[in-house]
Amino acid sequence: MSSPEISSTTPDLSQDAHGHQGNRDECERSQGITTLAVLASGSGSNLEAIAKAIEKGQLLAKIAVVIYNEPEAYVKQRADKFGIPAILINHRDYKSRAELDRAIVDILKQYHIDLVIMAGWMRIVTQVLIDAFPERILNIHPSLLPSFKGIHAIEQAFNYGVKITGCTVHILSLEVDSGRILKQAAVPILASDNLMDLQKRIQVQEHIIYPAAIAEYAQSLTK
Repeated sequence: MSSPEISSTTPDLSQDAHGHQGNRDECERSQGITTLAVLASGSGSNLEAIAKAIEKGQLLAKIAVVIYNEPEAYVKQRADKFGIPAILINHRDYKSRAELDRAIVDILKQYHIDLVIMAGWMRIVTQVLIDAFPERILNIHPSLLPSFKGIHAIEQAFNYGVKITGCTVHILSLEVDSGRILKQAAVPILASDNLMDLQKRIQVQEHIIYPAAIAEYAQSLTK
């Protein structure tokens, strides 16, 4: 098993220039800033949407780290663009899903993460990760759950002939795409649509509701 590959933007986690990493974390929490980690396997368009929402002041949070599992995933370039540390944890280097999740948990704890954000993380998680962050892992799925769970959800909806589909932000659970729903957006399927057209319109809605759902959920945890 190889060690996780860490990008050059990754800071020393032990302390800042004055030796106050822990104090800085506490200060940010006292200001209501939620510390996020984003897990992604692909292009990372939702990462960019979340980062832009933070820049615009729509989401009081910081993305402390991005974890990705595919060496060529474009999410690494997006993380670099925003100056976010990106760590490659190649799932092929681990003997089991639980072992992979233990490595992820170790990194998340080092960064003092409040919420874990799944943004196209194409690995089934285990109880190891869920137990480490109970009710603190969010996922986005490209359908109106509970319809069309699992992979190829857009294609499922398109082929089934439904007239409306969409996307759902939910709390991650052990059963795939079955956690408590936090926010949804509906997207009509037009007669002229092909799969690519539909995917693009769903993605537009994902980029709107995911930052909003994170903001609302983070605020609810402080009440």
